[in-house]
Amino acid sequence: MPTQAVPEARPRVDSGARAPIHTEVVIIGAGPCGLFQVFELGLLGIGCHVIDSLSMPGGQCAELYPDKPIYDIPALPVCGAQELIERLLQQIKPFNAQFHLGEEVSAICRRPDGRFDMTTAAGTRLDTGAVVIAAGVGSFQPRRLALPGAEAFEGHSILYRVRNAQALSGRRLVIFGGGDSALDWTLELVHTAESLTLVHRRPEFRAAPASVAQMRALEAAGRLRCLEALAHELTSEGGELTGVRVRAADGTLHELPADRLLVFFGLHPKLGPIAEWGLELERKAVRVDTEKFETSVPGIFAVGDVNTYPGKKKLILSGFHEAALAAFAIQHHLYPQKKQFLQYTTTSPAMHKRLGVAES
Repeated sequence: MPTQAVPEARPRVDSGARAPIHTEVVIIGAGPCGLFQVFELGLLGIGCHVIDSLSMPGGQCAELYPDKPIYDIPALPVCGAQELIERLLQQIKPFNAQFHLGEEVSAICRRPDGRFDMTTAAGTRLDTGAVVIAAGVGSFQPRRLALPGAEAFEGHSILYRVRNAQALSGRRLVIFGGGDSALDWTLELVHTAESLTLVHRRPEFRAAPASVAQMRALEAAGRLRCLEALAHELTSEGGELTGVRVRAADGTLHELPADRLLVFFGLHPKLGPIAEWGLELERKAVRVDTEKFETSVPGIFAVGDVNTYPGKKKLILSGFHEAALAAFAIQHHLYPQKKQFLQYTTTSPAMHKRLGVAES
């Protein structure tokens, strides 16, 4: 593997800035895979710092669908996305990982000794022996409603994610979109909304067929309205949103009264600065091997949705598996002379001590 993809660091110049934080590992991303990486490293006695551009841990789970149920986490028949994050945070408490939230890595340089100098846009500097990229799809922004005046209503009357479903109870809702998010929230909110209209630009939906069938049944029962149309113009009075006009496929305009517009046009996933680090990429994902989950740069690893390899499946479960194998590879990278032992949390006194469950 090439070793020069990440630029070599120049000699440090003391400019009076804060001294860099020395750590064994830096994890970029505080989503489920990044948090579980903290756990797997902690079991091996390896400490880390975690950097995330969001203001709270959780990644996409917390940011996009905190209330959405997840059914494929082992031993948990159903688990809310935010609940999963809270459980992971509880699980990693014994390892005292240090979080740098609301910060984005702006520079990373590989030194001749193999360690990395990292800097965030907020000015935090770190000196680390290994890096794990667990950044999901990278930085992302929702595709916005492209209507004049829409920006003034974003965040209160025009929503691109649902943080509090209860706050939408009794509201007149118009939902835009034809994917899983639009249909999931349609089926969730139709039972508590005063009225609900689903607007999609074409008759075919990208959502799961079962969800579309449920929506059609509710439409037939008069519980909701579904229109094939495009957003045309917002209506407002006294600075408050009153509704939206949409243009149907036949050219006619429909005025839809609404207190809240929920827009699910998808996301703009971008790797952000990661794309500039010289790592080998394939279709905007970071290539890794499946033995170590190491990238094309020794010492930089990638787990979760951000990576790619033959047979890759973008599942949280898969990311957990990747984090486990990456932890052993990171241990060998940091301490190549140390003999590795596979120890079990059920029987290992060393792991019991690290987890804080050792008998006194």
